[in-house]
Amino acid sequence: MKIDKDFVAASATPLVLAILNEGESYGYAIIKRVRELSGGELQWTDGMLYPLLHRLERNGYVKSTWGKSETGRRRKYYRLTDRGLEQLARQQRQWQVVDSTLRGIWFTGKDAALQGI
Repeated sequence: MKIDKDFVAASATPLVLAILNEGESYGYAIIKRVRELSGGELQWTDGMLYPLLHRLERNGYVKSTWGKSETGRRRKYYRLTDRGLEQLARQQRQWQVVDSTLRGIWFTGKDAALQGI
């Protein structure tokens, strides 16, 4: 199934913040983790991820440092800041409201047929 770009854009920030809440990571590993978590349904690109990471860093939600990979190559690592953790908590609450609202309408009354989705 192709995920609409509006859904991808809306979910990008909470996904990245949640992944970085698991621990420090770098771009390719974040892209790989998103693919893994979505069962391959979300296929992010560098061109989508890096502008988001830069925006999150400008907003103080993540901090980056240069390090070396296992092969000795320079790599930029990102970690969640305290401010980013607070933003993640806000995002979680907002998504829970959206999820609860959609479930309330989708799984009641005449829309109960959607339960098989």
